[in-house]
Amino acid sequence: MANTILVVDDAAFMRMMIKDILTKNGYEVVAEASDGAQAVEKYREHRPDLVTMDITMPEVDGISALKQIKQIDSSARVIMCSAMGQQAMVIDAIQAGAKDFIVKPFQADRVIEAIKKSLS
Repeated sequence: MANTILVVDDAAFMRMMIKDILTKNGYEVVAEASDGAQAVEKYREHRPDLVTMDITMPEVDGISALKQIKQIDSSARVIMCSAMGQQAMVIDAIQAGAKDFIVKPFQADRVIEAIKKSLS
């Protein structure tokens, strides 16, 4: 069975790019969300094996959403994605429970490597 993934990004084209990389590599994207609040809702609904989460989003940012998802499921696997390779954000994300961090623009092999590592 394919691993299920929730893709969270406020930019539709980024979700499409990630979804494309994932489906080509045998993963199943079960849901998408465009902000942190939606991400938490979709996580509750689908209980995916993994979440790719943008950090900078309107309404609820990725780190807040990550913390909420971890409250629902302490074993949730979340990979943070951001164009800003800001050390402080990376550290915040990891401390909040993120499994890995991918910097935009994505390299497909880096995305798959992060996912395989986080799911193992």
